[in-house]
Amino acid sequence: METIPHFLSTYGYLGIFLLLMVGIVGLPIPDEVVLAFAGYMVFKGFFHPLPTVLTALLGTFCGITVSYSLGRSLGFYFLQKYGHNLHISLERLARVQSWFHRVGKWAIFFGYFIMGVRHLTALTAGASRVRFRVFALFAYSGGFLWALSYICLGYFLGEELPKLSPELRQGFFIGSGIVILSISAFFIFRYFKNRRLAS
Repeated sequence: METIPHFLSTYGYLGIFLLLMVGIVGLPIPDEVVLAFAGYMVFKGFFHPLPTVLTALLGTFCGITVSYSLGRSLGFYFLQKYGHNLHISLERLARVQSWFHRVGKWAIFFGYFIMGVRHLTALTAGASRVRFRVFALFAYSGGFLWALSYICLGYFLGEELPKLSPELRQGFFIGSGIVILSISAFFIFRYFKNRRLAS
């Protein structure tokens, strides 16, 4: 985890793109840490805000689309048989499948904020034959909120970010994800409730 700032400082925007893309596909890379340190690099003046956000979004969108495509082309049978090669346990895949079928398309949107789940929701959406247009709407809007939130978090933490121990950092990011998720769910729920009342 401590090599992420060094990787970003060495490879710049390309490093952001590569880490996020392979992390979202399923490699064990702490994506929230990548985004937060990208925001920290903006704070330090090493990166510019707009290219940082655009690169993060591109890596996020590419990674989540690859996961969806794998699910759509290979299906659940392949994932259940060979998923361990993609760091997918059968137990976790079954839990995400159950959650996806209960929550529906919103699982794709909110799944970003749950560590170890975001790529599984995309795989499940692909294997469930969710239309790409529907998938893209929820996946890309959720990815935008997720990436921007953690970049801003890293920026506003500033010099405090490197001082956090890995354990505190993970706990802080999980807590922040829960807060962002709760606020997002509240406003989305209120928006659709107001729409129903207005119609």
